[in-house]
Amino acid sequence: MKTNWTVPQLLELSGGYWTVCALHAGVQLDLFTLLDGGELPVAELARRSSCEPRALGMLVEALAAMDLLEVRADGYANSPAAATWLSRHAPGYQGHIIRHHHHLMESWAHLPMAVKSGRPLRPSSSFSDEEWREAFLMGMFNLASNLAPHVARQLDLGGRRRLLDLGGGPGTYAIHFCQAHPELAATVFDLPTTRAFAEGTIARFNLSERINFTAGNFLNDPIPCHFDAAWLSHILHGEDPAGCARLLDRAVAALEPGGLLLVHEFILDDDRPGPLFPALFSLNMLLGTERGQAYRQGEIRTMMERAGVREIGRLPLDLPGPSGVMAGTV
Repeated sequence: MKTNWTVPQLLELSGGYWTVCALHAGVQLDLFTLLDGGELPVAELARRSSCEPRALGMLVEALAAMDLLEVRADGYANSPAAATWLSRHAPGYQGHIIRHHHHLMESWAHLPMAVKSGRPLRPSSSFSDEEWREAFLMGMFNLASNLAPHVARQLDLGGRRRLLDLGGGPGTYAIHFCQAHPELAATVFDLPTTRAFAEGTIARFNLSERINFTAGNFLNDPIPCHFDAAWLSHILHGEDPAGCARLLDRAVAALEPGGLLLVHEFILDDDRPGPLFPALFSLNMLLGTERGQAYRQGEIRTMMERAGVREIGRLPLDLPGPSGVMAGTV
């Protein structure tokens, strides 16, 4: 981040949500998918998207100014980036996570209220909404699909036979770990509402015989045992330190002696503010959870030690993005 801000830079930062909202609108209206077959004039795009032509013209001009659309002789077309990431027909479609971000915007607009009260602003009932849940779960799949191949290539699971993916959502990491290690089988443990998404995703990768789904609440319900590796990806940040301690105790109990515990999180530095994304993500947890937050590397190490984990360290993985992996054995 900048250390010497100018007024124009501050104002650009302050109004940055304008471009965010334009992107969100393009995805919500599915404009990039409608343009997947080629360029269209505004009038035809308006007809297909059920939008008012004058208003849509303003939006597509903004999206073109953002280099997400291109102006052609007969109308507008997707830019290469939009064709790759924003059309539903693209294998790398990122629209689900963008829709999830859109759902979060209302609570972020009221961040001062959350800071004053210390209470979340997003209702827990949000997850019961089908469209909200799909955007969240498939958004997590979007994000993990970008990262999991890098993790799976660099993470040594040689000799491990049974993996617990605790709070594994759609099972993305379990899928990529099993693809990288043919001898590995996995169990994805998550809420019952996640089952359909997880089993559908696992089936698409033809891994239903090696990856099973067990439904339950990871803080309270019985967790299967006798694993030799456990993967906890982005679940500690949803809990306070007591909840993290309970989660880690339960994960350790599910492992055989010598089992490998892997904690994947957005990790704050011990000796300085940030990095920026984990710091902002901690605010997102303030808005959406009772006591969740991002944790410092030393805090995660201490929690793992108290759960009986030994030989703890942060793995030197070369990962795109702001996350890291802490590992230890039991």
